[in-house]
Amino acid sequence: MTDTTDQPVTRQTAAERRAMPNLFEIAQAAAEQYDVCKRPIPMRVEDPKTGTVTYEASPCKSTIESVCPACAKKARYLRMTQCREGWHIDTEPVALKREPSDVQTELLTARADLVTQYQAANDDGDEDLAAAIREIVMDLDRELRESGLRGRLPALDPKPAKRRARSTRRRQDIPALPRKKVTRNTIGDAYAGKYRPGMLVTLTMPSYGAINRDGAKDSDGKTCSDGSPRCPEDYDYTAAARDTVHFSALFDRWIQNLRRAVGYDVQYFAVVEPQKRGAPHLHVLLRTNIPRELIRLVTAATYHQVWWPHFDQPVYTGDQMPVWDAKSMTFVDPRTRRPLPGWDEALDVLDTVDDLEPAHTVRFGVQVDPRQIKGVIAGDQANKAIGYVTKYLTKSIDEVLNTDSRRTAVHYDRLHTELQHTPCSPRCAVWLEYGIVPKGASDKTVPGRCKGKAHRRATLGLPGRRVLVSRRWSGKTLPDHKADRVEFVRQLLASVGIHKPDTAHLKVTPVEPGDKERPLREHLIMGAIAKRTTWRAEYLRAQLAAEPPGQEETSATQQAA
Repeated sequence: MTDTTDQPVTRQTAAERRAMPNLFEIAQAAAEQYDVCKRPIPMRVEDPKTGTVTYEASPCKSTIESVCPACAKKARYLRMTQCREGWHIDTEPVALKREPSDVQTELLTARADLVTQYQAANDDGDEDLAAAIREIVMDLDRELRESGLRGRLPALDPKPAKRRARSTRRRQDIPALPRKKVTRNTIGDAYAGKYRPGMLVTLTMPSYGAINRDGAKDSDGKTCSDGSPRCPEDYDYTAAARDTVHFSALFDRWIQNLRRAVGYDVQYFAVVEPQKRGAPHLHVLLRTNIPRELIRLVTAATYHQVWWPHFDQPVYTGDQMPVWDAKSMTFVDPRTRRPLPGWDEALDVLDTVDDLEPAHTVRFGVQVDPRQIKGVIAGDQANKAIGYVTKYLTKSIDEVLNTDSRRTAVHYDRLHTELQHTPCSPRCAVWLEYGIVPKGASDKTVPGRCKGKAHRRATLGLPGRRVLVSRRWSGKTLPDHKADRVEFVRQLLASVGIHKPDTAHLKVTPVEPGDKERPLREHLIMGAIAKRTTWRAEYLRAQLAAEPPGQEETSATQQAA
């Protein structure tokens, strides 16, 4: 037996101890290996029947792979399921609506009577009675909302809203748009009684300047661009920034015009992605077959006019910015102390102009790529199109535009600088640079600084929603598709005798700050890994039992993949 009492003890330095991975880092590495959320949110689960309290891990539900690979993977697969079901649907989706309940009818009737009494009290000058009725109406409105009411209830003291009339006459420099009466039908005709082709349409923005074409070559041997302009001084950064901000409104108008041109309610699944030059472009899936020339005509005839006050030249720059005046409760000129015009006042001035021109007009580029996908109901071509459209959903805009090129990075910085001075909405604080007080301004508003995503360097003006889906694409929302998946797994497990307990009665709430029983995040990850392993084994066993004889090997191979 070896005596170890005389062996020297090896001491570790502080730097060596800090270099060793801690438990949390090891748990995160294991979470990535087993497709478990590595940033779980602790939730407090209470069983009202037994009074027991446990702590469970709730996924962070991030859609970015660099933040949480497991949650991003699930989110992408869920979007692919939504895309596939809507693209392959062969019957019109039926929207299920509940009939109004007796309680809702009684509450609405009581509210209508109280509104009449409230108006009479105001006419008689009885302020006490009017205040009492107002409180009762607020309670009734709350009950109506909780009962599942959809829609906006009329206000007790309605303010007359001035409707601003804008010219609807089409521009003379735009091609004519074919128009048909739009029906409620959302599915096109099937070819040969069984083939229902679909389309993949790519929409891009116009050119703002020549782009360098001396980048690396792709797999097809074509020279790629790094996105940088050939002549930055001639590149139209102003138009690029404004087009990006109003890109979503332009796409809405394109869908509206397309439906008018074909004569039925065209449904779409679209994904917004940035090009190398920083401009947005769209990949749109349509579950119908439309002539390519008609799509090109609709694209050429589509435009969106921005009827805002003109913001070509800033009025205030640098340190000379409008200041908040507590007495007048608005922003004033820093030199004259005169209140600045508000948003509505600025629009009133525009209404007095006879030949009013829009502040900006957005149009798509001339290059449109419509592709017909044959045999949408089944085929590798459709699956490749779905994978292509959802390819970058797990990457943020900043990651997609990540570049090692210095000139491209400078190009993105210049575009971001222009976006800093481009208003994104009527509530944008950038309007103060142009001498206009935006809607909802307060003493906390910082002139020239808006927190909207359009002004962030990480987004370069692209909209927050990367996926745009029409309401009748699949007849389901994203949570509905997730619930269908859960129900499918539940029924599959029940077919082999594995019954999951009902958790509908459990009370699940976020863990309050300072809760001493709150488990560490690494402990939550370890528990989630153990549950994930058990669930996988149960699902694989149920899947093998559900397969017909001779298919076990194929099923096991697909599950492992």
